[in-house]
Amino acid sequence: MPIELLKKEIKSAENKKQAALLQRFFKTGKGEYGEGDIFLGLKVPQQRAIAKKYNLELKDIQHLLDSKIHEYRMIGLFILIDKYKKSDKSKDEKQKKEIFNFYLQNGKKGNINNWDLIDLSSPNII
Repeated sequence: MPIELLKKEIKSAENKKQAALLQRFFKTGKGEYGEGDIFLGLKVPQQRAIAKKYNLELKDIQHLLDSKIHEYRMIGLFILIDKYKKSDKSKDEKQKKEIFNFYLQNGKKGNINNWDLIDLSSPNII
């Protein structure tokens, strides 16, 4: 199953030292804006490279976005952006609208809760 392969690939790139820095930088402590987020320590270029390898269905992207693991959510958004761009090129208005609504719903659910997730995804979908 592609999502399980994706998770294994993400986990194999884990960097505990970088994760500790990110946990503090993104304010994940009690009462902070990123409370509860878990970081594995992958940098954005690594996440982009991983995301390019996968074409997931929305249900699998939802699984990533529902995770407390920040990199799962970011990679899920990168995959979603790619799906949106492909539907834009093919003029598939129905899929574009479905992805747009999917993105907004996840924003309301709090799955797109951190400034980096928003900054790197919203200009490409919204």
